[in-house]
Amino acid sequence: MEKRLHRSKTDRWIAGVCGGLAEYLGISSTLIRVLVVLSGVGIVAYLFCAVIMPDE
Repeated sequence: MEKRLHRSKTDRWIAGVCGGLAEYLGISSTLIRVLVVLSGVGIVAYLFCAVIMPDE
């Protein structure tokens, strides 16, 4: 099966971007969420990905 980047339907708080990215990279979604919150560009990138990334 091909590995695809997509928004998660099961591991989501807002739009599923962090959950989908964590599944794709094979790491914890909590770590991704912390990095998004701590980085200044992370929130803008999250919103961009929420619009661009397809659903699972």
